[in-house]
Amino acid sequence: MEKTNYPGIFVRVKAASIDSIIVILLIATTTDLFSQFEKIPDYAKMIAFAFIFILYEPLMVSFLGSTAGHKISNIRIQKLDNGKKINFGQAFIRFLVKVTLGWASFFTVSTNKNKQAIHDSIVNSVVVYDN
Repeated sequence: MEKTNYPGIFVRVKAASIDSIIVILLIATTTDLFSQFEKIPDYAKMIAFAFIFILYEPLMVSFLGSTAGHKISNIRIQKLDNGKKINFGQAFIRFLVKVTLGWASFFTVSTNKNKQAIHDSIVNSVVVYDN
């Protein structure tokens, strides 16, 4: 049986940092796009920004198995038990727990044999190197 090499906290923080920059750039681009129009309701702007912030990671992870930051860092998220991609519901819950707990969610990475963060444990996912 092949032993899985799980990425540590630094690789995961690198990926999260890259994704944060991408989300900021998407929001800045959207703001610039909105400024090209005379009058856009505030609620439309809030919906667009919420869509970018809340759905970027769950959509990318559920459809592609990784975000752009994960891809650049050569990692991906998969189900612990079968190695398949997690579904949108799992990716969304994973993201919500990750955002709610913040950095505290990563405290279990170094103590868990599969290097799972709390948000991974809750949805039975694991981060692996993408070979």
